Amino acid sequence: MKYCTNCGHELPDDACTCDACGAPVGSTADYYQAAPVTDSTDHTDEFDPKDISDNKVVAMVIYLVPFFGILIALLSQSTSKYAAFHLRQALKLMVVDALVGIITAFLFWTIIIPILGGICLCITTVLRFIAFFQICKGKAKELPIISTLGFLK
Repeated sequence: MKYCTNCGHELPDDACTCDACGAPVGSTADYYQAAPVTDSTDHTDEFDPKDISDNKVVAMVIYLVPFFGILIALLSQSTSKYAAFHLRQALKLMVVDALVGIITAFLFWTIIIPILGGICLCITTVLRFIAFFQICKGKAKELPIISTLGFLK
């Protein structure tokens, strides 16, 4: 693969100029490089390592006992940015769980909605386990599926 050194746009191997910005393309040896890869969902570098180590247990409790863990985190660790990050993630999971429960309760008479509701609740449970194991590693990564939800950024 070939990339423009001016804008990073992917180019065909025989390109003379960049299709995106119009910059001239020099020798092909200069352009055969991997595009930079960054994980936009990993926020671990934004937190102080001491904050992470001091608040791991609180962050774990948030996912292990969702409702009470959130209350414990709100009452005990209001200054920790790491705990606050995981608190927002757990609140997103709790909102999704509540919405799925409400929709399933109102449409319980259908066959497919309770089945889909059960599957969604299983998925959020798996997401809680993923978050728990990320905390064990000292990571602060947004959870897959709920990271696209726009509230509680």
